[in-house]
Amino acid sequence: MLPKENEYVYIQSYKHDGSIHRTWSKAFVIESNKDRIVAITDRAYVVEADGRKWLTREPAICFFYPNHWYNVISMIRKHGVFYYCNLASPSIYDGEAIKNIDYDLDIKVSNTYEQTLLDEDEYEEHGAKMHYSKELDTVIWKELRDLQQRIDRKESPFDHREIERLYNKYLIMKEEWRNRRVSV
Repeated sequence: MLPKENEYVYIQSYKHDGSIHRTWSKAFVIESNKDRIVAITDRAYVVEADGRKWLTREPAICFFYPNHWYNVISMIRKHGVFYYCNLASPSIYDGEAIKNIDYDLDIKVSNTYEQTLLDEDEYEEHGAKMHYSKELDTVIWKELRDLQQRIDRKESPFDHREIERLYNKYLIMKEEWRNRRVSV
């Protein structure tokens, strides 16, 4: 099942033990196919596992993959596009939300493609606490290397021109969506 383009969906991220990690109140789907779901969050409410709520500050283009153990958030800021990559289970859409399991490791990527690996200690801690299997650990590190290579090669979604094209597509789709709602 895939979400429909031109519709809002929820995003839900869990932990390995099934507990909720983080939710986003809305994401506007601009692309949905067997290879990826692309959705925009723009002033969306986010709720953390501890109940803390916050509003996203800038538009972000989110890439969810059904065949990769990561997702990518490209944040559009004044000084360029920055990326935040989450090592996570392949994403699914169940008719309610785009869902995945967060596996702690993250890569922060600057607008000049400088990479910073984050939360290795959290990954080790949660791996022991939640009993990540050896097979899972192997997959996570393999997908991390794949992700780093994509960043190095500036492959999709790490191509600033692609982000600009998708953001412009979103602006057009959002305006058309608003016009449809007003005329109904």
